[in-house]
Amino acid sequence: METTIIGNKIAKARKAMNMSQAQLAQHLFISQQAVGKWERGESMPDITTFNRLAEILGVDLNYFADSTEPANDDEPTPKSEQPVQEANNLSRSEERQVPINLTAVDLQGSDFAGVILHNGKFKASPLRGANFAGADLTGSSFEAIDAHEANFDGANLTDCNFSMTDLTDASFRKSILVRTTLSLSGQGAKFTDVNMVDVNLTKTDLRKTIFENCIFNGVDFNYCDLRGICFDGQTFTGVRFDKSALNDVSFKGATLRNVSFTLPFSITSKSYRAFKTVSFDGAKMDKLTYAALKGLWVPDLSKVIII
Repeated sequence: METTIIGNKIAKARKAMNMSQAQLAQHLFISQQAVGKWERGESMPDITTFNRLAEILGVDLNYFADSTEPANDDEPTPKSEQPVQEANNLSRSEERQVPINLTAVDLQGSDFAGVILHNGKFKASPLRGANFAGADLTGSSFEAIDAHEANFDGANLTDCNFSMTDLTDASFRKSILVRTTLSLSGQGAKFTDVNMVDVNLTKTDLRKTIFENCIFNGVDFNYCDLRGICFDGQTFTGVRFDKSALNDVSFKGATLRNVSFTLPFSITSKSYRAFKTVSFDGAKMDKLTYAALKGLWVPDLSKVIII
């Protein structure tokens, strides 16, 4: 009888939040079938899950402790008044997130599309072919991960840290990269229509990485291997290329404002020849960037447009 009452309470609170069983299951990282069993009185959540349920459904724990059957016209008392839309996005609030540790779990091909996981920890967990499209992964870390062909299209990767992560052929179309740290292994990730803000790329091999129609704002390329990369037509503001290999890099038609280039070595014949291969043909740049590049006495700036 008690499980039936609790099941009815869960269903009542869920419906009051205008939330489906599938949405509730997603917030709890369980199956929709498990939620259905609760609401039918066939099983009951454990105490930890009750705490999460209370947070997600906006009720006090005493709501579940009360042994009386909820009346049909009696809505659960929320802990705070929130509009329905905010309730549907409840787990996006930092104070309602708990770290999820997915260390050494085989997650190859897993479907995480649209999930909300703040401060998650993926460590030594195979993620080859995993789908994170549209997921909110704010603050999550990926360490020593094989993420070949993983899909991060439209994912929120704010404050995420990728350390020694193999992202060969991984896709980042319209992903949100803000204060993201990328220390990658492997080659061939594709960034399309991405606005990178305060992103840090450190000691990373980017030779086969593809950047298309991207905006780089406050991005640091530190000791990166960028040989042969095409940045044509893209926008760079407040970007630093610190001691990165830039052989045959192309900035044709790009826009550069307050961009700093520091050569990997002192002005030797080797570094001179390497940086001389960088193309700025048709690039637009502010006077300070132009002056700094001109001061290196290396690149051909004859076709640069000063703005």
